[in-house]
Amino acid sequence: MKTSMNLHSTVSKQNISVSRFLHIVLFLLVALPLSSRATDKYTEAMQKNIQAVYTQQTVAELQNTVNTLERIGTAEKSKWEPFYYASFGYVMMANREKDGAKKDGYLDQATTALDKAKALQQGDSEITALEGFIHMIRVTVDPATRGQQYSGLATQSFHKAVALNPENPRALALLAQMQYGTAQFFGSSTEEACGTLNKSLEKFETFKATSELAPQWGKGMAMGLKEKCK
Repeated sequence: MKTSMNLHSTVSKQNISVSRFLHIVLFLLVALPLSSRATDKYTEAMQKNIQAVYTQQTVAELQNTVNTLERIGTAEKSKWEPFYYASFGYVMMANREKDGAKKDGYLDQATTALDKAKALQQGDSEITALEGFIHMIRVTVDPATRGQQYSGLATQSFHKAVALNPENPRALALLAQMQYGTAQFFGSSTEEACGTLNKSLEKFETFKATSELAPQWGKGMAMGLKEKCK
């Protein structure tokens, strides 16, 4: 009788173990596709809004996209890309704004968004290059009084971005823009700027994105400067 009871107990325990194991397997089979779908949904939403930031022309359109990107960033607390592209969107808005005070306002918002990206992705070449881009646009508000301060900050950021990733074509393209503008201002040779630009164009040809959401902008800007380097 005792043997029968012990056998029954052993079988019951085995059944419970098997049952738990099957529950775990079932959970994983269900949970993993859900996780995958969530990631795909994030990527899909980001790709749509990144494309919008790259192509939209009006401040109103860009503002709507930037608002969406910031909402995504708030929801996806570990993702730096939404805040990076929100910052880029604000820079594009500043580029389209003629009023100095409003331009500064957009650049302030660009800095705030980029600081959030930087907190999540420290020591990143793309973020550092965009930070320099913000400084560079600050110069255009009032070149006579801001040139020395913000040109220096922009150049410093671009050099840092190149040091973090020598293969980053955007960092080199922006540095070339800064070097060219400085040379023009002082009436000096643009040879260094054009050399940096050529390096940038070479890197654009060989650049390989590290992810589906990696920055892709900048080549058009570089090609525009190329026309001046002939």
